[in-house]
Amino acid sequence: MWHTLTSIMKTTAARLSALYFLLFGICAIFLVFYMTSLSVRMLTVQTQETINEEVQGLVAAYQRGGLPLLVRTIERRARQPGANLYLIADPNGRILSGNVESLAPGVLAAEGWTGRPFAYQRYGDAGAQERAGGDRVTRAGETGHDAIALVLRLPNQMIVLVGRDLGEPERFRDVVRRALMVALGMMSLGGLAIWFLVGRRALKRIDSISAASARIMGGDLAGRLPVSGAGDEFDRLSENLNMMLTRIASLNEGLKQVSDNIAHDLKTPLTRLRNRAEAALAKASEPAEYREALERTIAESDQLIRTFNAILMISRLEAGYSSETVSKVDLVDLVRDVVELYEPVAEESGVTLDAEIGGPQVVAGNRELIAQSLSNVVDNAIKYSSAPDRKPKVAVCLDRVDGEIRLTVSDDGPGIPDDADRQRATERFVRLEKSRSQPGSGLGLSLAKAVMKFHRGRLDLSPRDPGLSVTMAFPGTQG
Repeated sequence: MWHTLTSIMKTTAARLSALYFLLFGICAIFLVFYMTSLSVRMLTVQTQETINEEVQGLVAAYQRGGLPLLVRTIERRARQPGANLYLIADPNGRILSGNVESLAPGVLAAEGWTGRPFAYQRYGDAGAQERAGGDRVTRAGETGHDAIALVLRLPNQMIVLVGRDLGEPERFRDVVRRALMVALGMMSLGGLAIWFLVGRRALKRIDSISAASARIMGGDLAGRLPVSGAGDEFDRLSENLNMMLTRIASLNEGLKQVSDNIAHDLKTPLTRLRNRAEAALAKASEPAEYREALERTIAESDQLIRTFNAILMISRLEAGYSSETVSKVDLVDLVRDVVELYEPVAEESGVTLDAEIGGPQVVAGNRELIAQSLSNVVDNAIKYSSAPDRKPKVAVCLDRVDGEIRLTVSDDGPGIPDDADRQRATERFVRLEKSRSQPGSGLGLSLAKAVMKFHRGRLDLSPRDPGLSVTMAFPGTQG
């Protein structure tokens, strides 16, 4: 039990609950004393106002009829239900008339308001008095009554006291204090109940998340954090972490795929490179033959370097990390430059390369990456459009459609009629059967797809009759 309590108190939720409970308790206790004190002060002020009015009435009676009328007025008021305290005493402080039988010593010694509440006894109260030589003596602390009063001296030195019992303010104080204490107790119990219900549920959720995290760290990469469906902060945290885990799994799968592809697709050119070097050492006898072998080796090595650079660029772009700068890019100028660059290549292959440019289109991006992607797509289109029996055509079109800026490269070659093949064509090192006869590494469309992802766009492959259209779609809000 103690171990469980210690474990619970180590949690942030329990510590915050204890801190809030302590703060709430201090505020509630302060509120209790403040409210009771304020209530008593208000009643005391009201009592003093009432006594002042009583005194003014008695003074008026004394002025009209002297001491006899004052005594009759006090006697009449003293017999009324819930009457104040009235007392007339001689100059020596001996009580002559009123409804007060005895007072604490020293009350009548000074004029004005009594400095503090004093004990007294009314006529009819039991015990607590003794008579000695005709004087009334009060045993302090035995009457159980406290009061405040205003003491006056008449011109003939007679003493008049008008006071009010403090039982009502004290009872009010006790009622307020008990009510606030009960409210404090109920609120405390409610807070504990809420903490028990809500806090335990939160702790269970945290424990389940911790257990799922431990399983994932233990090697269960397919596991995910639990989501209750309540839509609270725990669900939002779990959903975000699950998205992160999915992203990590996707990157790991991509890394594994890249490793497998590199091992499979680069093994052949490396083997060919080694065999060519070995053959040159074994068969070449003239410097020209050695030179030719070295030039072919360098060309093969350059192709391998380009392939590795493309792989590195794709990995960086797909991971969302790139040191490439972003600025405003005029796609009109970029399309014209790429078309101008590939016109000799197209002419040599017997392909007509046209550019269809609408209005000016500007996007926020990296010019080199976009140009490289467009170059790859145009190069593929020229490569797979060439045919000996006809004049193939490749068109590069730039326009805005449905709020998007679309850069489309269309050809009239054999195309990719199958949907699954079109989807596979954008994966790394994938080369369809019809493209095996053409040189290349199978990274051109993969790089274009990664570049479009970096620019928050997309790469679409759609069939034509005949041919294929490759569209680089940029968000229309750019530029």
